[in-house]
Amino acid sequence: MKNYLNSIFFTFVIALLISSCSSETQSGLRAVPTAFGNLNEIVVVMDDDMWERPIGDTLRYYYSAAYPLLPQPEPIFDLRHFSTTDLNKDPLRKELRTYMVVANLNDESSLTTQMVLRDIGEEKARSAKETPTDNNSAVGYDKWAKGQLMMYQFAYSEDELINVLKANFPAVKKRVNKFDNRKLQAYVYLDGENKRLMEEVKLDFGVQMRIPNDYFMAINDGEIIWMRKETEEISSNLLLKKIPYESQDQLTKDYLIAVRDSIGRKYISSTIEDTYMRINNIDLPVISNATKVNGYYAIEARGVWEIVNDYMGGAFVSYLIHNPNTNELLFIDGFLHAPGKEKRDFMEHLNYVIKTIKF
Repeated sequence: MKNYLNSIFFTFVIALLISSCSSETQSGLRAVPTAFGNLNEIVVVMDDDMWERPIGDTLRYYYSAAYPLLPQPEPIFDLRHFSTTDLNKDPLRKELRTYMVVANLNDESSLTTQMVLRDIGEEKARSAKETPTDNNSAVGYDKWAKGQLMMYQFAYSEDELINVLKANFPAVKKRVNKFDNRKLQAYVYLDGENKRLMEEVKLDFGVQMRIPNDYFMAINDGEIIWMRKETEEISSNLLLKKIPYESQDQLTKDYLIAVRDSIGRKYISSTIEDTYMRINNIDLPVISNATKVNGYYAIEARGVWEIVNDYMGGAFVSYLIHNPNTNELLFIDGFLHAPGKEKRDFMEHLNYVIKTIKF
């Protein structure tokens, strides 16, 4: 009998809670929205007068710098500026994905400063004053919507704030790129994976790679693999070639350029006779650096390609990756042809696919 009464009481409490939640919803509460917005976009929340002064110039100098390396300049990030007043004018402005809130905490009349102090708390603000080099930033999530990144940068003078923005740029860039990865993956694999191509690449080249479903095999002749994605607007391409590893001298920018140009001359041309692909390192530089791809040592290079004797060109990113299991080098290249289109995000799509490689 006691268990029966407990069961009735428990059922009554649950029903009461559901009824209470229902009435709260009817009284005006709404579901928390899901944040929306584009890749590589940062909403800067800052007082209007600061946006027009050196602090705003510093932000634009670093965050709107040219993305490496594209035929026409495009920024690393797209910046949108709102004051706190602007934010409150339209609820949708509080439902974007990535925010950077910038404030001079010495200006107590600033609405942005007041917002930052509420969000970071008195202890964090006090630490920023006592040891500014260690406590000038904070991170939060889901302030106004689910799936939101909130970054706060602050100081107690404008000169100090400019130094904070400069010093924190590499870490902020890395954080935003990492935050964007889930959305980037969703874009790249919107239609799933091409399992047949993945098996072919693994069988012939010993490489595991997540290949989007909208790619097809253009060439697989035992020497190279060339996979393509073609739409009315863009052509996205992936090239793979295995090379015997002989010495550390191969892991250089010059060697990578030579490999890419040899493939371009032999395999890639336009519809016009006597045309072939090569790197254009005369009008624009090729930038390179040592890096790692899934833990494997690699040389990365970015630049612009062109078709000799034709008016075609675009951006590329190439890697020479050392495979410690076979003591070979894997050359892999992503290149894009997208005349008249912005190319930054498409290049990030290609780079994302490349970095799924595992041996």
